[in-house]
Order: sequence, then structure tokens, then C-alpha cells
Amino acid sequence: MSEDTETKAGDEGESDQMSLIEHLTELRNRLGVALLAFVVLFLLCVAPMPGGGVNNSIASHVFIFLQAPLADVLEEKGGGRMIFTALHEGFFTQIKVGFFTALCVSFPIISIQIWKFIAPALYRNEKRAFLPFLLATPVLFILGASMVYYIVTPLAWNFFIGFETAAGEGALAIEIEPRISEYLSLIMRLIFAFGLAFELPVILLLLVRAGLMAPETLAEKRKVAIVIAFVAAAILTPPDVVSQLLLALPIIALYEISIIGARMIAPKDIDES
Repeated sequence: MSEDTETKAGDEGESDQMSLIEHLTELRNRLGVALLAFVVLFLLCVAPMPGGGVNNSIASHVFIFLQAPLADVLEEKGGGRMIFTALHEGFFTQIKVGFFTALCVSFPIISIQIWKFIAPALYRNEKRAFLPFLLATPVLFILGASMVYYIVTPLAWNFFIGFETAAGEGALAIEIEPRISEYLSLIMRLIFAFGLAFELPVILLLLVRAGLMAPETLAEKRKVAIVIAFVAAAILTPPDVVSQLLLALPIIALYEISIIGARMIAPKDIDES
């Protein structure tokens, strides 16, 4: 009996086959745990802390953290402020920040529930092959988000604030007063854009590992990938060359890394075909 056969037999002996109803029940339970974790974390994020007002919640502190790159740039130029123009804008901004924070914090819990649902259907060798990709997903997303926060936004905000002009004879001063909702939408879009872009190696290597794509195909489509990277950067980032390059170039580098990794993990029959 071969090693794969023994592995399959051993896995089948560990758990009996589940019926469709049992699978659906298991899925419902896993989704329920993930949803409950998200809801609890969301409520904790938006609820005011003891002894504080509406501006003393976890969400408000997270928003202060998100606006810190802009605050640093404005402070160098003499200070500034952020505004909201609708009565409900401040409230809904806090709700959005709470949603964003709860989603990020609950992601490991959601991932664990997904893994517990699909793991019983995998053989041991398939679990060993899939688990590294699951672990790499949050790490790569955090790397992309960190690049936005510490590198991209300071450069982009300096570029945009450069369009301020002082008052002169016959000319009014042009000063930036960003709305909190617009700023939040922009910074969240950048974080998700870079975070998802950094997941490119996981997606490509999973396709190669599953035998759905060959390393040679990735190498042949390199020029197409470069064009797509710049198009995606133009759509997802603010309309300045710096931030577009800071997204496109890492995507291209990650694509090249994916080609190298694909050649290392590709099944022999796929690699030789």
C-alpha cells in the first residue's frame, strides 16, 4: 500500500462521512461563531469607554491613528483641521471605523472557522500544503497595509497639500480642510487595495499548487501582468504618479516572486508539460 493510500485510509478512519444536512449544520455553526465574534467586537469598538463621551471609544482612537500621517504633514506646515459638513457625518464615520476595526480584529477568528470547516475534507498532505497559504494571508495583508500607512500616505499627502496657495493681491488663499468621511474612505480604500494586492503570491501559488496553472504560463504572461498592475494602480490609488508607482512596482515584484515560488512547488507533471 502506497503512502498516499495509507494517508487517505487513515484520514477516512478518523471521521465518518457526513451527510448533506450535517455539512450545512456545520457551516451554519461556523458562520454563527464568526458572525458573533464580529458583532461583539464591533459593539466594543463603537461603545464609549467608561467615563468618556462619544469621542472616547476604540473607533475614535483608531481614527486618530489613521489620520496621524495627515496630522504630521499638516503640523509641519503650521497646523490644520478636519471637518464634517453633515450632522450625521461624524456618527457614521465612527460606525465605519468600528466596522473596519472589528473586521480586521475578527479576521483570525473567521479564518480559523473557515479552516475548521474545510479541514475535515482534506487529506493530511493537502492540509500540509494548504496551511502555509492560510498563515501567509494575514501576514502579506499587514505588509501591504503597513506600506500604505508608513510610506504611501505621507508621500501622497505631501503631494496633495502642495496645491495650497497663500493669499495675494486679488487672490484668495486656498487651504485644505479635509472632510472626515472622505479621508476615511480614501485611507481605507488604499489599505484594502495594497493589502489585497500583496495577496497576489498566495493566489498564484495556490493555482499552481492545484495544477490549474503552470509556472511557464506565469512567465509568458509577464508583460500582460505588468500592464494590469499599472492599470489597477491607476484605478485604486489617488491620481498621482508616486502612489501609483508605489502600488504597481510591488505588484510586479510579487509577481516575479510568485514565478520563482511556482517553479519550486509546481507538480512535476504540470511543470514538465
